[in-house]
Amino acid sequence: MRIKDGFTLRTLLGEHIVVGEGLAQVNFNKMLSLNESAAYLWEAVSGKDFTREDLVKLLLERYEVSEEQAAADVDKLLAIWMEQGVAE
Repeated sequence: MRIKDGFTLRTLLGEHIVVGEGLAQVNFNKMLSLNESAAYLWEAVSGKDFTREDLVKLLLERYEVSEEQAAADVDKLLAIWMEQGVAE
């Protein structure tokens, strides 16, 4: 998987927001807000190929959470990213 080119994470008034930049993202008319852990994962894998397992590992390294919880959270996050069209 990979974050699609043209999407950038910005922090506005303490909120982590994904924005589409450039002509390729002209149809991205939604705002995608990320919580702190989702923003951490975005920044960790932005510009790189990654797997579901990579994201689970990152959560386990940073947060005190079970592997099952990390995997469930990653599955939810990836579903949102794919649904919103920001990852492929």
